[in-house]
Amino acid sequence: MYKLLRDALFLFPAETSHHLALDALKLAGKTGLLGKPQAIPGKPVSVMGLNFPNPVGLAAGLDKNGDYIDALAALGFGFIEIGTVTPRPQPGNPKPRLFRLPEAQAIINRMGFNNHGIDGLLENVCKASYQGIIGINIGKNFDTPVENAVDDYLIGLRKAYLHAHYITVNISSPNTPGLRKLQYGDELKRLLTTLREEQAKLAEQHGRYVPVAIKVAPDLTEAEIRDMAAVFSSVGIDGLIATNTTLDKSVVQGLRHADEQGGLSGMPLTQHSTAVIRQFRADMDSQIPIIGVGGIMSGEAARAKLEAGASLVQVYTGFIYKGPQLIRACVEATKKAG
Repeated sequence: MYKLLRDALFLFPAETSHHLALDALKLAGKTGLLGKPQAIPGKPVSVMGLNFPNPVGLAAGLDKNGDYIDALAALGFGFIEIGTVTPRPQPGNPKPRLFRLPEAQAIINRMGFNNHGIDGLLENVCKASYQGIIGINIGKNFDTPVENAVDDYLIGLRKAYLHAHYITVNISSPNTPGLRKLQYGDELKRLLTTLREEQAKLAEQHGRYVPVAIKVAPDLTEAEIRDMAAVFSSVGIDGLIATNTTLDKSVVQGLRHADEQGGLSGMPLTQHSTAVIRQFRADMDSQIPIIGVGGIMSGEAARAKLEAGASLVQVYTGFIYKGPQLIRACVEATKKAG
């Protein structure tokens, strides 16, 4: 059934079909066709001080504004991550900016953090009836200079703090100019140290500790991973999300849309993101958990991420191509992970 629906949606431009599918899902949820927002029973896991009913979550990017939380939660995810959201609303990059590569089960996007701003997202979080774990992914506005990026992240952290179970700091999108510079050296340490200090203040102020995870790119050398792992270990981050989309399109060369600018996700990223997880797990403080994302197109791919060192996994592009059955397949497969 999902394949027939997907094939029909694929007749429309990618961004149009994205909104059509989510609006239809939301309508189905409101009419009761999806049932209650609840997780598929799986292997419960405690990560970052939070108890997840199963380790399979939705990655950020699908529901940027928190418009579809209840409908998506009814599909059985163990947790939902919304965003990326910026302090101020912004339109993102010009359209078209989302491209399907069905032969490779992949997507290229250059969305550019299009969103309604964090205040709008928080209104939607407050309206949602979902009682499960929600992560809020924060970024910087496109017109905020990189040297002032920490100011935007502080706004996001402060505003999201009481509404999120965990907060993700996105410093790895390839579609905001200069953003990935924040992944390296002194800039990375300065950013994380500032955010950790603010997190401690917020925890004391509100009597509640909200963990903060960092999302990184797959386009890293072994030396860069070692350096970043050392910073993460010394600062003591709560979690790492690996990985975002890749700029390496060599594996899809020759396919329609392969030359489009933006980040590549889906099956071409499967092995590479797993390798990045494996190296971070080897180089980083063992107490820092990893959330594995990138090219999870099957239950076996989800289990491979856990076996490489992840504690949780997230899906996005695989969900677009495979549908809700992928969630159950991943939950079942992760029960068998060692």
